Amino acid sequence: MNGSQYDAIVIGCGPGGSSVSTFLAQAGKRVLTLEKEVFPRFHIGESLLPCNHTIFREMGVLPKLHEAGFLRKLAARFELGDDSIGSSFLFGKGRFNREPEAIHVERSRFDHLLLQHARGSGADVREGWSVRKFSSDAEGVSVEANSPDNQVQSFRASFLIDASGRGNLTGNQEGLRIIHPRHKKLAIFGQFADLDLPPVPNRTETIIVRLENKWFWLIPLSAEKTSVGLVIDKDEFTSAGTSPEEAFHYWVNNSAAVKKRMENARLLNTIQTTSDFSYYNRRLIGHRLLRVGDAAGFMDPIFSAGVFLAMWSGKLAAQTVVEALSSGKVGGRRFRIYEKRVRHGLQFYWRVIENYYTTPFMELLVQPRDHYDLPSAVIAVLAGEVEGGWALRWRLKYFWLLVRLQRFLPVVPHLSFLPNA
Repeated sequence: MNGSQYDAIVIGCGPGGSSVSTFLAQAGKRVLTLEKEVFPRFHIGESLLPCNHTIFREMGVLPKLHEAGFLRKLAARFELGDDSIGSSFLFGKGRFNREPEAIHVERSRFDHLLLQHARGSGADVREGWSVRKFSSDAEGVSVEANSPDNQVQSFRASFLIDASGRGNLTGNQEGLRIIHPRHKKLAIFGQFADLDLPPVPNRTETIIVRLENKWFWLIPLSAEKTSVGLVIDKDEFTSAGTSPEEAFHYWVNNSAAVKKRMENARLLNTIQTTSDFSYYNRRLIGHRLLRVGDAAGFMDPIFSAGVFLAMWSGKLAAQTVVEALSSGKVGGRRFRIYEKRVRHGLQFYWRVIENYYTTPFMELLVQPRDHYDLPSAVIAVLAGEVEGGWALRWRLKYFWLLVRLQRFLPVVPHLSFLPNA
């Protein structure tokens, strides 16, 4: 047994693990963060939400992000695949979001910067350490991990924060993962140069192109580089019997909105894939344990909420642990409040994602009407305002009512989502 005693052990140092490690270290707590990879490493999920800026500011990392030169993201745009209609939502014009802009990032640089910031804040961040299992008792928690030279070591702390991402280490160990039955998808993606994009400032928009039952993302990462990805049902891809490259180019050619932008594009790396199985854990807390980010639940990336939810839940987890250490009380009401808030944030976006794949929702989204400031409510959702006030909440309730009404009595004209219709 290693003799070190920590206030908290954090599994993983992606954005969620970096945020909780930073906040705990800045509060003067002894933090051990075990990350299985050695950074920098490639990761998907390059488009962030404006509400990330609030957390960056509180962490003290925002100046470093500005110095890194990441591209500013001022708006999100949604289009139909046949290029017949689209709508942009400018964050700076929203009435109910606190932050007017976000950034696009290359995750290898972004995640490494956050890891270094956590280390610089005082967290003991160790790369190349793979956690094998955990246990807890009345006095604390223990984790067993493999070192970079494959030696097994054990560590002890008062609390454990699982930020292991989709590895979902503690949830899998306890058998808590529940796969969403309707969101078993595959993402096929690459980085390209020479896309036909509009000039600045519209060039920095995240562009989402919706086909009948699949969608593309186009995320500018720099003046020269754009991330382009296709999200498709895994069963559909498997039954087609094609390679990822063939499927990607087939649907590019069957989406006029994407094809026109990709006619002269050059692939800069290789076409890659990742399984995109949405899931959640039945419990987000345990004895002396809190789960953050994708270790709490992972959802379809359509609204780019993953990094924000990871860092936001990481911040809440740090606050919860600091308060528990101060009071000397383990778990109880503080942990239940944490679970309720994080589950609410996950459910907030689950509802939006469930509706995104329906025709009525998209018909209202790409044909916005300035009715009771509903576009501002949509902007707040796109910005990450998961805990907005009553002015936002009642508008969203009204918007969901309009979505239901659109099925039977059109509020806006019906649209076709077939490719090149």
